[in-house]
Amino acid sequence: MESENVFSQASSPESLGIPSRAILNFLQRIDAERIGMHGFLLVRHNRIAAEGYWAPWTAERKHRMYSVSKSFVALAVGMLIDEGRLTLDDRVADYFPDKLPETLHPWLAVSTVRDLLTMATAHSSTSYTRDDPDWVWTFFNRIPSHPPGTIFSYDTAATVVLTATVERLAGVPFLEYMRPAFLDRIGFSPDAWCMRTPEGGSWGGSGVICTLRDMASVALACMNGGLWGDERVLPEAYVRAATAKQIDNTIRGNSGYGYQIWREPENGFSFRGMGSQYAICFPDREFLFACIADTQGAPTGSTIPDVMRAEIYPHLSDAPLPEDRHAQAALREKMERLAVLPIPGKRDAGMAAQVTGVWYALEDNPMGITRMRLSFQGDRGTWEYSNGQGDNALHFGIGRVLAGKFPQRNYFGEQIGSSPGIEYECLASAAWVDEQTLNLEVSITDIYLGGLRASFAFQGEEISVFMTKQAEWFLDEYNGFAGGKRL
Repeated sequence: MESENVFSQASSPESLGIPSRAILNFLQRIDAERIGMHGFLLVRHNRIAAEGYWAPWTAERKHRMYSVSKSFVALAVGMLIDEGRLTLDDRVADYFPDKLPETLHPWLAVSTVRDLLTMATAHSSTSYTRDDPDWVWTFFNRIPSHPPGTIFSYDTAATVVLTATVERLAGVPFLEYMRPAFLDRIGFSPDAWCMRTPEGGSWGGSGVICTLRDMASVALACMNGGLWGDERVLPEAYVRAATAKQIDNTIRGNSGYGYQIWREPENGFSFRGMGSQYAICFPDREFLFACIADTQGAPTGSTIPDVMRAEIYPHLSDAPLPEDRHAQAALREKMERLAVLPIPGKRDAGMAAQVTGVWYALEDNPMGITRMRLSFQGDRGTWEYSNGQGDNALHFGIGRVLAGKFPQRNYFGEQIGSSPGIEYECLASAAWVDEQTLNLEVSITDIYLGGLRASFAFQGEEISVFMTKQAEWFLDEYNGFAGGKRL
């Protein structure tokens, strides 16, 4: 069976037992609660029931998947095991004689592939930092805290080591290794890729960049026990084990963990990534929910699965439902209008005319900003400021979202540890929340995702500034308070 027939669009959600009204209610709650969604995909009985994207995101646009990448690595491990080139009981230190200290700690010496797959390493936290030049090296050279194979402790270094193991055995990047037998056969994007660690390997713990449909396709193959239509694309026994409970993590409020794959209630399993990247599978109902988003720092971020469970899951029917033309029309209209929402507030205030184009000198502050000004032109604005890298300008929409570039240029590129001097793509909007305060929101939409929020409050000749960032390993320059006066 060809891939497009496996993963095709249904004539209507009702034909797959999903009420259009339920999907509409889900989307309305996502926007009403201002959850930073970028895209969603519903699959029932191997067919797409609904798929939508919040402009400017599209079906074709690649998205950072963060820790969903870990689940992909686990499947690459399973493929090598199926080929007889690796076993679950192999000691990972045996594959890295060049990374070991003169005296390797016994707990690290006996750590197995299985231990790393189940996040049961001997470490209590990830062994590397963004500044370490060799992340695999840190895993074997940091003093461990407890015996391996015993307690669940989420450790991205485990996946980094597993990725490096796959790439040493395969001789190519892990996604490239997976392509002929698996990824290409399910229609995975040929230009999908993975960011690299400082030592040059794939950052399998967090760096896969692909489409929402790519992620959902991998999850669907797992939900079907390694089948894509009638074709076997993954080893069945391994997939069953990977998606089953292998270690307990209920003390942390979870439902168990398999091989780099989370267990879910309702006998489900999921791929999960920071910022609300999800592929949640319910094999008993032949239902898959997948989404891409950026909810870092948002109190409602982790509620996406809860909203899905409240608005969609209880309404699934095992038989086709009567067509609901009214709800279908309302759903189509809603999906056509999906868009990233601007920050709430007013488009104008009396203070705007008084401060536009006025420079303010700032006292010493954590952001290192020495001067700044805001300028307004209709429904657009510009924030100009000087900091350690020089003069900068950010353009934003007022009452609308404006796409552009964030002006900081010292951030990581395709490889951690290297700074190519690029500006990340972003969305920016601002609004007046009272007569003297302008709020600004910036969403980074590049190979890194993150956010910056700022308030600018004016009082006579003075200005107060507050900034807070929600991002991993960047935007560090934009946290704190500042004050100053007109120049």
